[in-house]
Amino acid sequence: MISSPTHIAGILPARWGSTRFPGKPLHRLAGKTLIQHVWERCMECRMLDSIVIATDDERIRDEALSFGAKVTMTAADHPTGTDRIAEAVLAIPEATHIINIQGDEPLIDPTLIDELASALANDAALPMVTAANPIDDDSVLHDPNVVKVVLDLNGHALYFSRSPLPFQRNKPTGLKLYRHKGIYGYRRDFLETFITWPPSLLEQAESLEQLRALENGARIKVIVTLDDSIGLDTPEQAALIEAQLLSRPSHNTKH
Repeated sequence: MISSPTHIAGILPARWGSTRFPGKPLHRLAGKTLIQHVWERCMECRMLDSIVIATDDERIRDEALSFGAKVTMTAADHPTGTDRIAEAVLAIPEATHIINIQGDEPLIDPTLIDELASALANDAALPMVTAANPIDDDSVLHDPNVVKVVLDLNGHALYFSRSPLPFQRNKPTGLKLYRHKGIYGYRRDFLETFITWPPSLLEQAESLEQLRALENGARIKVIVTLDDSIGLDTPEQAALIEAQLLSRPSHNTKH
């Protein structure tokens, strides 16, 4: 049997209506909008066959078109980012795998995106992949805004939580603690199935949609990375991220 060709699509969801930072994708940092910075990072990837910005707002669409990005319009009332991704994929019928790259991470490492894409492409049975970086600051363990993840011996997620994870009644030598990074990859058929499942109880309790996959028995491969870049969540973070952008050497893009 001849296998179908693999097409890995990178999709950047970009909403206007962020509660903490309305209009965030168009916020300017180091002379460019936030969404352009993220798109340019994706353009450095070697494993993405197409890159699309998915938005619900014409202002974001117009900005994306102005710097040469491909754009697809999506509904404004999606309950989760995954639902927005699933609608955007309808416009890419050739896509077999999808990488969901948060539109507010201008410092995301293109190599990490390629690692997620490679993990999916090299394991036909793998439905979903994400990433985590080691925690080296114990103070974040108790921060509910920082999502923690624990892994099995094969590098698959056992659980994600906003609580300290694991609870350390003892401190065994070699125990590694991980912070989850909000980047996901999916096999297309799994994504289409995922959005048909109702929000699960653990998902509702933690407000973490990846728990829906675990509750339904799906494996999630976790790529461990040293990339500890942060997303732009609030206006107060803008100056810090802009300084980091200005300190980066320029890169050439492949597309």
